[in-house]
Amino acid sequence: MEAAAEPGNLAGVRHIILVLSGKGGVGKSTISTELALALRHAGKKVGILDVDLCGPSIPRMLQVQGKAVHQCDSGWVPVFVDQEQSISLMSVGFLLEKPDEAVVWRGPKKNALIKQFVSDVAWGQLDYLVVDTPPGTSDEHMAVVDTLRPYSPLGALVVTTPQAVSVGDVRRELTFCKKVGLRVIGVVENMSGFVCPHCAECTNVFSRGGGEELARHAGVPFLGSVPLDPELTRSLEEGRDFIRGFPESPAFPALSCIAQKILNEAPVGLS
Repeated sequence: MEAAAEPGNLAGVRHIILVLSGKGGVGKSTISTELALALRHAGKKVGILDVDLCGPSIPRMLQVQGKAVHQCDSGWVPVFVDQEQSISLMSVGFLLEKPDEAVVWRGPKKNALIKQFVSDVAWGQLDYLVVDTPPGTSDEHMAVVDTLRPYSPLGALVVTTPQAVSVGDVRRELTFCKKVGLRVIGVVENMSGFVCPHCAECTNVFSRGGGEELARHAGVPFLGSVPLDPELTRSLEEGRDFIRGFPESPAFPALSCIAQKILNEAPVGLS
């Protein structure tokens, strides 16, 4: 806990949110990216820390892949996503020589990089830092939680899809949060139905309601269901701002509502 005496590069970060999931492929990085964009549109200054070492996809989603990361006196300078410098990003993807390169490291080296990411990125002043973690409950998660613990994270956003298999894996993620003393802000059910690109009708391709039921059984808030919208997928592929470009999409109010609930967790004046 001695790190609490020297806040260093996180001194200017007001609120830290971890985005977790017990299962890969549930859209955790999508939710992290869209949450950051929604918070930016609410007038907040946001940083994204992409510590999904084996699948650093956020640089592609924000069209900043291949950008160079520079050093300053206090550490790495994150990449600014927009001209206003309201969203900054640090990702292991920036450190790979080739975009298709795999991170073939053993646990201690991964954990050391995660700790370095937390302590050595010069974030400056941020309202929110969104931390996109790897799937599962491995020692990498312990490294993230242990390194951030002195800075009192606001809590964890846990992402699932409606199917029973995903919900079961996320149930273990909630158990992990309880064991390590990490507060759960709430559960998000992603890919909750498919939005027809022609008529905008939402069809439940998968089962529905698994995330809400999981939250109820675990006694944690349910933050909302985000449908699978082709426009959302396309905007991520092309690096466009979905929050700004598709306000008529059924996914828009869901994402906006989740962001508003996050804002309500951190009222003005809370530090």
